[in-house]
Amino acid sequence: MGETGGVESTRRGELRIYLGAAPGVGKTFAVLGEARRRVARETDVVVGLVETHGREKTAELLNGLEVVPRRRVWHRGVEFTELDVDAVLARAPEVVVVDELAHTNAPGSRNAKRWQDVAELLAAGIDVLSTVNVQHLESLNDVVRRITGTQQRETVPDEVVRRAEQVELVDITPEALRRRLAHGNVYAAHKIDAALGNYFRVGNLTALRELALLWVADQVDVALQRYRSEQRITDTWETRERVVVAITGGQESETLVRRGRRIAARAGAELLVVHVLRGDGLVGAAPDQVTRLRQLTSDLGATFHTVVGDDVPSALLEFARGVNATQLVLGTSRRSRLARVLDEGIGAAVTRASGPIDVHMVTHEQARRGQRISWTGPAVGRTRLLTGWLLAVALPVAVTGLGWLDLEFSTDLIGFFLATVVVALVGGLGPAVAAAFLGAGLLNFFFTEPRYSLAVTDPDNVVTLIAMVLVAVLVALVVDRAARLAGQAAQARTEAALLASYARTVLTSPRPVERLLEKVRENFGLESVALLEHQELVACAGTPGPADTEVQVTEDVRLALRGRTLPAWDRRVLEAAAGQALLALRHQRMAAESTAARQQAETTELRTALLSAVGHDLRTPLTSIKAAIGSLRAPDLTLSEEDNAELLETVEVSVDRLAGLVDNLLDSSRLATGAVVPQLRPVGYDEVVARALAGIDGRDAITVEVAEDLPTVLADIGLLERVVANVVDNALRHAGPGAGIAVRGSSHGDTVELRVVDHGPGLPRGSTVFAPFHRLGDTTPGIGLGLSVAKGFTEAMGGTITPEDTPGGGLTMVISLKTQP
Repeated sequence: MGETGGVESTRRGELRIYLGAAPGVGKTFAVLGEARRRVARETDVVVGLVETHGREKTAELLNGLEVVPRRRVWHRGVEFTELDVDAVLARAPEVVVVDELAHTNAPGSRNAKRWQDVAELLAAGIDVLSTVNVQHLESLNDVVRRITGTQQRETVPDEVVRRAEQVELVDITPEALRRRLAHGNVYAAHKIDAALGNYFRVGNLTALRELALLWVADQVDVALQRYRSEQRITDTWETRERVVVAITGGQESETLVRRGRRIAARAGAELLVVHVLRGDGLVGAAPDQVTRLRQLTSDLGATFHTVVGDDVPSALLEFARGVNATQLVLGTSRRSRLARVLDEGIGAAVTRASGPIDVHMVTHEQARRGQRISWTGPAVGRTRLLTGWLLAVALPVAVTGLGWLDLEFSTDLIGFFLATVVVALVGGLGPAVAAAFLGAGLLNFFFTEPRYSLAVTDPDNVVTLIAMVLVAVLVALVVDRAARLAGQAAQARTEAALLASYARTVLTSPRPVERLLEKVRENFGLESVALLEHQELVACAGTPGPADTEVQVTEDVRLALRGRTLPAWDRRVLEAAAGQALLALRHQRMAAESTAARQQAETTELRTALLSAVGHDLRTPLTSIKAAIGSLRAPDLTLSEEDNAELLETVEVSVDRLAGLVDNLLDSSRLATGAVVPQLRPVGYDEVVARALAGIDGRDAITVEVAEDLPTVLADIGLLERVVANVVDNALRHAGPGAGIAVRGSSHGDTVELRVVDHGPGLPRGSTVFAPFHRLGDTTPGIGLGLSVAKGFTEAMGGTITPEDTPGGGLTMVISLKTQP
C-alpha cells in the first residue's frame, strides 16, 4: 500500500496464471484460494473481477476478500459490467485478482481485451492473479475447434501467457469433470445434457487435457531458453543428454548414425541427426542416399534435421548449441594429410570451438581416401576438351607472335596470363596448367635474357617466371572451381525441378506408376521405361524391349531403360524417380488389397450375421404361431375363452414381430441402395415423440421432457418417427425390466438434440451398436437392425446419432438435427 497517484512505479508487477484444461476444472476456485492464503500472510489483496457463474462454493471464497466495484458500461441499451482499471490503480493494492484473461470487453471500455487491462496493472507495479483456459490460447484455437466443433471467439496471444512469471496447470480427469458437471457443480440443470453431449465428451476432454499438458511442458523449455537468453548464457547446460550426429550424406553416414545411436543408448540420451548443406544450394549427397539416411534415423528412434550454412563447422556448432546438445559425433576426415595442412578441416575446427560439448571422432572406411582432382573441367564434353587443348597450344604461340612487335615485357606477361585464363574457361584445369607452363617456357625462351635459351641469368626473371606459373595455376583453379559450381548449380536446379514434377505426379495422378514412367521416358528421351519386379513386367511406358540400362531400386525391383546411354548424373535422378515409382506401386497395391479385403470381410460378416439373426428371429415367432394354431385346431383339446384369447394374442404378437422384422429388412435394403429420399420440412420434436411412443409397449416406464417451445428441426416426420421409435424400443429392451427411460430435448447452437437416456448396463468398451445384424448378447430380441436403420435415416436427413455413457451408468443415444434456418 502507498501513495502512487501520478507516480510511475519503477517495478513491474508479476503475473501468475492458472491455466485450465477445460471449463469447470477449478481455476477460479484455485485463484481465490491463493488470494485467501496471501491475505492470511497479511498481503494487500483485492478482487478486481471474478466470475462465479452461479457456483455457490466459488462464491463462498469471496467472503472476507475486498472486492473492487465493477465499471458499468452501456452498449445499445444493455448494461455490462467490466473490470474498473482506474479504480484498481487508484486503490493500488499489492495483488489483484482478475478472472478470465481472454475476455473481450464491452464496446466503450478502456481496452478491447481484458489482458490489455492486466498489462496496465502490471506496468503500474501491481501483481496479478488471473485465469485462462487452454482453448483460449491463440495458437491452439483452431486445434480446439477441430476437436470439439466449437469456435472460441475470445482468445489471448500465447506470448502474453508465456511472459507470466508463473503458469500453474489446473486439471482433473475427464471422468471426474463429467461427474462434477452431472452433479450441477458447473452449469445449470437445463444446460447439463447439451454440455455432456457436446463439448464435454470424454474424448474432447482427454484431447484438451493433453494439449494443456504439452503446452505447459513446452513452457518449461521456453522458460529455460528465456533465462539463458536473458543471462546471455551460450554454454551448453547438461540438463538433459542430447547426442547430435553430423553427416555429409556420404557412404560413411550410416556408420556414424548407428554409432551415435549406441552412444545415445548408453547415456540414455536423445539422438538428433543433422545434415549440413552449404549455402550455395548444391547437394553433395544423392537423394536416394539422403532418403535412406532419413529412414534409418527414423528406424533408430532419432530425429533428422537439415541446416544450411556456408561455414559448416559454425553451422554445426550453432545447431548443437541451439538444441543444448552435450555430445557431438563426427566422422574422421576423408582428406589427405597435405590437404589438412592447408585447411584443418571440419572435424578439427569443430573440436577446437566445441567448448563443453564432447566431440566423438569416429573412424570409417572412407577416412583419408581424399578426393581426386579432375583435370578435364566441369562436365567438359569431348568437343570442349579438344578445343581447350588446341587453345592451350595456339594462344601461347599467338601471344609469342605478337611479342615480336617490340611490345613491353609487361605486356607480353599479361598476354600469357590472359591466354591461360581463356584456356581455363574453355578446357578446364588440365589445359590451363599446360598453357601456363608452355607460356612460361615461351616467355623465357623468346623474351628474357639470354634469348633463345631456357637459361635464366637475371634472378628477377626467375621470380617472374615462377610467379607467372603459380598465378596462372591459381587463376585456373579458381576459374575451374567457379565453373564446376555453376554446372553443379544448374544440375541441382534441373534435378529439383524433375523431382518436384515426379512427386506431383505420384500425388495427383489416378495412375501414378504409369504416368511417372511416361514422364521419365519423355524427360530423358528414352524409347521405353519399364518397372520390373522379380523379372516380371509391372508397368511400362513406351514399347517394351531389351534394356540398355538398368537402375536398381531394391534387390527385386529395378527400372529397365531402353534408348541412349545415360551419364552418371542422370542415373542419380533416375534412382530417386525409381524410388518414388516403387512407393507409388506399393501404395497402389496396399490400397487395392485393403479395399478388397474390407469388402470381402464385410460381405462375409454380413452374410453370416444375416443368416444367423434372421434364422433365429424368424424361427422364434413362427414356432410360437405354429404352436398356438396347433392348439386352437386340436380336436381333442377343449379350451376356455380365456385360453383361446391368449393363444390368439400370441399369434398377433408374433405376427407383429415378423412384420417389424420385414419392415427393418426392407428399410435396411432401401438404405443400402440409396432409395431413401427424405421430404424435409419443419418438424417439432414434441409432436414426433408423441407419435413414436404411441405404438410402443411399456410407455409407463418412459419419462418425456420435451418442451413445446423447442426450435423446430428440418426432418422427414415419418423417418424421424421411425428413428425415435427404434431408439426408444432399443433402450427399453436393454435397460432391463422395471428400469426407467428418459426422453429429453435441448437446443445447442443451430442444432436441437433428443436424448434417450437409460440406466441399464451401458455399452461395453469396443462395442459396435450401429452395425447391422449385431446385438449386444444373444438374450435380447431383435436382429440388430433397429439402430442401424435409425442411423441411416438420421444421416439421410442431415443429422447425427451418437452413443454416450450415461453419468452413473447406462447408455444415452443422442439424435441431433439442424434447426430451421
